[in-house]
Amino acid sequence: MFCVIRILHIILLTGFWNGPGHLELRSIDAPTPLILHDPILKKNEGYFIQESNNAARPIPIGVKTIGPGTDQNPQKPVVMSHKSWDTLLKKHVSEDGAVDYEGFKTDWKALSDYLEYLGQNVPRDSWSKEEQLSFWINAYNAMTVDLILRHYPVKSIKDIKQPWKQRLWKVGTQWYHLNAIEHEVLRNMNEPRIHFALVCASRSCPRLRNAAYTASTLEDQLQKVTREFLTDPEKNTISQNRLELSKLFQWYTKDFKKHGGLIDFLNQYVDITISDKATLTYKDYDWGLNE
Repeated sequence: MFCVIRILHIILLTGFWNGPGHLELRSIDAPTPLILHDPILKKNEGYFIQESNNAARPIPIGVKTIGPGTDQNPQKPVVMSHKSWDTLLKKHVSEDGAVDYEGFKTDWKALSDYLEYLGQNVPRDSWSKEEQLSFWINAYNAMTVDLILRHYPVKSIKDIKQPWKQRLWKVGTQWYHLNAIEHEVLRNMNEPRIHFALVCASRSCPRLRNAAYTASTLEDQLQKVTREFLTDPEKNTISQNRLELSKLFQWYTKDFKKHGGLIDFLNQYVDITISDKATLTYKDYDWGLNE
């Protein structure tokens, strides 16, 4: 009996119940009651009042609530969509990697929107390696196209002043240039095949695929672009005893030697067995625009 009386006393001091879906709160400083209606959240004196048809409870501001439309796991990775980039690539890049920059210019707004979308979704530590790699590879390639469009018509990316050092793109709170993404982010992820996915807008670079990279298909995509690059006679000429390789292998040689020698790496992706004593030279690099 005492407990019942005590409960009624508390209710009388703090508020009144006005039936299902309604809660009447009295403020010490304001005699006029505040009526909150189901099923919304409202802010009151540093709290959110969460209501249902049966109950209402104060939730400190900043505490994430669980329910319809809320993420029950705040650390759950964002599911990134690269669909808009994929659409642009299919529209303006041929199967052999030739880029229609004139056409891209007509869709520059869509490209800018995609880059803004990337900038608002900074990769988290909780993302898988594949999610992070696909994010940064797509970002690098989209930013490269954006850089060319800013200066088009241009005959070569090297006609642009310091093309890899221009901080033009914001991801989160940080401004990036292409060198930062390649050397400070991607090369530290222990995946040498990125060098066959990143595109420098030049004829001797790996071709720009006309499809976006995605976490779910990344392994197959990296396998494919690696084999394609190695078997392209304009980029590499490979035989058992003689190698004429792209200068990519000269510039990034240590990346291909992390798990053995360069020949060990190459033998994983070619149909012949290259001799450890094979001679090695490098092909001239064509910096002409990949259009």
